[in-house]
Order: sequence, then C-alpha cells, then structure tokens
Amino acid sequence: MPELPDVEGFRKVLESCAKGRVVQRVDVRDAGVLRGVSVRRLRDALEGRRFTEPQRHGKWLLASTGDGPTLLLHFGMTGRLVCGHPDDAVQAHDRVLFTVGGDRQLRYRDQRKLQGLWLAEDDCDVARLLGRQGPDAMAVDGKEFEAALSSRRGRVKSVLMDQSVLAGLGNLLADEILWRAGLRPTRRASDLTQAELRRLYTHMRRTLRSAVAAGCVPPRDSWLTGHRDDPYPVCPRCGETLRRSRVAGRGTVWCPRCQPDGS
Repeated sequence: MPELPDVEGFRKVLESCAKGRVVQRVDVRDAGVLRGVSVRRLRDALEGRRFTEPQRHGKWLLASTGDGPTLLLHFGMTGRLVCGHPDDAVQAHDRVLFTVGGDRQLRYRDQRKLQGLWLAEDDCDVARLLGRQGPDAMAVDGKEFEAALSSRRGRVKSVLMDQSVLAGLGNLLADEILWRAGLRPTRRASDLTQAELRRLYTHMRRTLRSAVAAGCVPPRDSWLTGHRDDPYPVCPRCGETLRRSRVAGRGTVWCPRCQPDGS
C-alpha cells in the first residue's frame, strides 16, 4: 500500500514529467476512479492548462494548475503514477492518461480502484477535501506530535495510522517506527511518557527521511520491514523471534524483547 514515501516519489514523477507542461489531452479509460467529477468536467477543467509545482499532504498528491482547478490523487492500496510516452502500450490498469507537452504522458495506474481522482475548483475546495486530514507526518513539529498522541486513548499503532491524527503513515511505517522506538504496538498512546513520545517522534522523523530517500519503505536487512515476510522472522537487532498479531485489523509485526509491553 502506498504510504508517505511512495506518494512523495509520485510527486517527483509528476514534477519531472508534467510541471510547466500544457495538458493537451485527458483520456479517461475507466471512470470508476473519478470521485465527484464527470469525465467531461475533468477534461474541460484540465485540457489547455499547465500543471504547476505539485504538493503532497500525507498520502494525497495535489496537482495544481496555478489559478485554475487542482487535481487531487489518492492511491489507495495499489495505485501508482508513472511517466511515459503517448505511444507506449497502454497497460491493463492504466485508468487515466494525461498527455502533457505532446511527448509525455502521465498515467494513473491502479488495479483495485479503492481511491482515485478528485477535482477541486479552488483552495477552499482543496481544504474541504482534505478537511479530515491531520498534519503531515513529515511537517509536524515535536510539540504538536506529542499533544496529538497524548490525547488519544487508542493503541499507539492505531493512532499513528489514523489519518485524522497524523497524515501519511501506513502499516509498514507504523511497525517500523514503533520497533525502532522500542514501543509495543498495543500500548495506549495516552499512557506513553513524555520521554517515550519524544523518542517516538525522533524515530518517526529518521525513518521517514530514509524511506523518502528510497522512495518506499525499503525492505533492508537492518530494518524490521526487511524481515516481516520471512517464514521464520527474527529481529534484526536482537535475534529474537518476531511476533505476529493484528492491531486495528492490520497485520502487525513486533519484537517481544525490543518492544516491552510497558505495563
């Protein structure tokens, strides 16, 4: 599932492929990914306009056209954004194609179609569509982070993944960050000490910086992510057998030695 680092990678794809280029054609191959906008309206709004500097908030990508409307993209579980040439063969899951500048084509590709594309008419419309999103996990400061988590009684992993609390973290990042911080996923966020909250924030920032540089949550040998799918996973830090459980309905991997329950 695309998380903040993946979407930041898609932002860079959009920037390199389409920034400053005129949208010459919008080809909607599957209207099932359009949310609250018709095929005709999407074409009328974007064709002839230029994409400007793209922005990201959490898992959302914002493709602005300057003083015109903004295209918002969310990638759900299987979405991607790819850049190619208009003559490239169309793939089975290419849902919307944006031909830009005549020689490049931006493609929204998604197998499961759980999210999709929105069109915001102005900044107020963008704010409305993102109104339930918390602060971006890369931009939030330490005090804001501590205040947001300490007021929540839910399990800390659930709170980290709650996009209304903090935007951008998904299952892999939450497990990785908690492992690095030495906190069990089932701890209640409101029970964390100030020192634990500060440690959690520090490791979130470090993990995000590394993952953004990689363009994904990398399955490195030194990361928990690199072992969570092993048949017999062991902790890359201490060698203890990793445990598997479910938190908030999501598969969760943690180390019983490195992540004590705190009780």
